Amino acid sequence: MLDILPQGDITELRLARAPVNALNLELLQTLHAAFDHAVAGGTRGIVLSGQPGMFSAGVDVPTLLTLDHAGARAYWHEFFATTAALACSPVPLAAAVTGHSPAGGAVLALMCDHRVMADGAWKIGLNEVQVGLTVPGCIQLALRRVIGARRAERLLIAGTMLDAQQALACGYVDALAAPEAVVPQALQWMTDLLALPPRAMLATRRLARADLTATFADVDALPLDDFLADYFAAETQATLQALVARLKSKSTH
Repeated sequence: MLDILPQGDITELRLARAPVNALNLELLQTLHAAFDHAVAGGTRGIVLSGQPGMFSAGVDVPTLLTLDHAGARAYWHEFFATTAALACSPVPLAAAVTGHSPAGGAVLALMCDHRVMADGAWKIGLNEVQVGLTVPGCIQLALRRVIGARRAERLLIAGTMLDAQQALACGYVDALAAPEAVVPQALQWMTDLLALPPRAMLATRRLARADLTATFADVDALPLDDFLADYFAAETQATLQALVARLKSKSTH
C-alpha cells in the first residue's frame, strides 16, 4: 500500500495501492503515519511518489459512497489531516508525479515544495467540480499560491485537467522528466536543496510557506462540516454515483 524507501537523508514514500493508488482511509492513515515517523526519525527531506503512469487517482469514490455519515466524516477528517501534515511539514517535500494526478492526487502534490511530472499524456488538476464537489478554500489557496489567483480561479471553476506541458507552462509543476527519470530528478532536486546551509534554508522556507502553514495549522478549524454538507447534497451524490457507474461500465468492457 505504501513503500518506505530511505535514501540517505531523504525518505521516499511511494504510493503502492494497485491499480491506481486510490486514496482510501487506510492508505491515508498509512501515509500520514509514515510521514510522521520519517520526520520524527530525523529525515531531512521527503519525496512522495507513485507508480509508473499513476501518481494517485485521488479519492477512492466507490468505497467512499458505501460509507454512512460517520464513516464519511472519519474519512474526510483523515484526508484533511494528512493534507495538513504535508502542508505544515518542517522538512522540504518533493512530489514525483509519476503519471495521472487528478483531484486528491493533485492536492497531495500541491502541498509539496517542488513537483516533477512525467512528460507525456498524463493529466493533473483539481477536477472536483466535474464530479460534483466544491473545492474548499484551504485547497484553493494552495493552488493560488502556486499558479496565481486568476489562473487558479479559471481552472478551479471549470475543474480543468492539464497535461504535462500545460502544467509546466503555468507553473503547476516545476519540471518535466521522462517517466523513468521522475523519481531520480525529484531526489536530485532534494539533494541539491539539502546541500544549502540548513539553518538559513529552513528558516527562509518557513517564512515562504507561512500562509500555507497558517491555513492548515489547526485541522479542527478546517471547513470539514461545510464540506460534508456539500458532499451529502443530492446533486453531489448523484454526480458521484454516475461517475462510479461509468467506471464500472469501463471495467467490464
